[in-house]
Amino acid sequence: MSEKPAARHRGLKPGLAFRLAIVLSLAMLPLGLISVFQTLKVLEERRTLSETALLEQTQQAVSETREVIRSAVSSARTLAVAVEAFSSTGQSCDLIMSQVVDRSDLYSFAGFIDSDMQLVCASNGERQDLADLDIIRSDLENHEPGMIVQPLEFIGPGSAVIVTVPVTDANEHRGTAWIAIPLGKINGVLAAATSDVDLVVFQHDGDIIATGDFADDRRSVLPADKSLPDLVDEGRQTFRGLNRQGSPRHFAVVPIVEGSVFALGSWRPRSQSSFLPGYEEAISLYVPLLMWVIAIAVAYIGVHRLAIRHVWRLRSWMRLFAAGRTDLDTARLDNAPEEFEVLADAFRAMTRRISDQERRRDEDLKEKTVLLREIHHRVKNNLQLISSIMNMQIRNTESPEARHLLRRVQDRVMALSAIHRYLYLARKLSKVRADSLLEDIIRQLVTIGALDEMDHRIDISTSFDPVEINPDQSVPLSLLATEAAINAVKHCGVERGAPCWINIALKQTGTDTLCLSIVNSRSTDEGTEADTRDTDGSGLGSRLIQSFVSQLDGTLDTHVTADRYELHVTFPLSWPEAEEDDALPAK
Repeated sequence: MSEKPAARHRGLKPGLAFRLAIVLSLAMLPLGLISVFQTLKVLEERRTLSETALLEQTQQAVSETREVIRSAVSSARTLAVAVEAFSSTGQSCDLIMSQVVDRSDLYSFAGFIDSDMQLVCASNGERQDLADLDIIRSDLENHEPGMIVQPLEFIGPGSAVIVTVPVTDANEHRGTAWIAIPLGKINGVLAAATSDVDLVVFQHDGDIIATGDFADDRRSVLPADKSLPDLVDEGRQTFRGLNRQGSPRHFAVVPIVEGSVFALGSWRPRSQSSFLPGYEEAISLYVPLLMWVIAIAVAYIGVHRLAIRHVWRLRSWMRLFAAGRTDLDTARLDNAPEEFEVLADAFRAMTRRISDQERRRDEDLKEKTVLLREIHHRVKNNLQLISSIMNMQIRNTESPEARHLLRRVQDRVMALSAIHRYLYLARKLSKVRADSLLEDIIRQLVTIGALDEMDHRIDISTSFDPVEINPDQSVPLSLLATEAAINAVKHCGVERGAPCWINIALKQTGTDTLCLSIVNSRSTDEGTEADTRDTDGSGLGSRLIQSFVSQLDGTLDTHVTADRYELHVTFPLSWPEAEEDDALPAK
């Protein structure tokens, strides 16, 4: 009973494999942390290199666009100076403007707008009142160099980037010199610059001048969480974020015209691959974890192959041996290391020694059991021989009193003989089935006529619980039952014509107590005075009963009524825990 909780407790403990995984995890933890740290450093360096490379690529990509815009600004400033030197009206002014346009393939228009917002000089000879054009009014009234990206009919078809430079004379504003570059040409220059970088050229107020891919979704390359004016305020920079499509990008901002025109370049981070964009950093961080899992798995498989499976095999052998299996000499480990083979050989040698010792012990036990049975058999035969001699003496004795006394002695001898007969026939000698023993004694007393000496017939009934007792208790219990039964026969009397009866019972009244009860009928003529229950008038029966009760460590209770006499003996069991039932003795 005490082994089951201990077994359950052992089952809750972690096994060797689990403990090995914990030890390997702790051993590899520093390497994993170092690997994660180095991976983060490499990712940071790659990110920095990607941002630096993007900045260089953006500068190179917009270098030609920068030259185009700077050339237009320079030409516009030259025209502003030239307009001051000659009349801003007339054919001479138109001629100068047309010459500027003809000398460059990039320019589509050149002109001068006076302070009254009148186009008074143009490369195409146009004259136009611009006072009603609200879309450019604020730019013309600014009196500062700038750019206008608007489709204007007098300049030509399509949108154009117009570079404006104010013309002043003695600090008096005279007008504005214009040079227009078709927007398609600037977009073409950006598109031809590089295919890796998405380019956007914009002004300081956030207006986009040109893009590398002039499509409907050209604004999708802009950062999602920053506006263009915010980027102008922060100046030359690189940063990382998401574009308006939600893709991770690296961004770079470089000035083209300081304080006026800027370029925004973006590309996918160079720390990512085209195969799994957006997952490389996560994969890089999970690689140490994956390496740890693989290392644990490989180590576990190796240790399981080399050690754990052999330990389990040895454990199964031990369990089989503990369960009674002794044929383990042929048990072998599967390609085990030498250390486990030595352990297996030692286990097999131990099992052989234990098996030999148990075999010799069983042989010795069988031999002792045979000797004990032979002793009980010889004692039983000797007691029966004594009983037979006494029986011969009884037949040759003429005195009824002597015959009676010899009969009582013979009954006691036969009770002892019944005990040895039972022990001789019992399968186990360590315990005695009290119910079977008492049945034999009562049957023997009936057979020899000890319980039927009266002129009338006695009805005897028995009721015995199947209990086991110590052999040391069997002798006093048998003699007590014999003496009490014979006393019951002597005092068994009833009314005339009524049968005599005796009830003998052995009951288990508790887990460790038994009660022997002998109840017989009485004649009402005897009264209810104390009954001495002597079998020979000498008081020997009462003294014997008291002696047997004392040997059983029991208590004696008697109850006398008008029609019955009750004797109850309660005594403790020497074997409170029941074991395997003995076989009943042979009949």
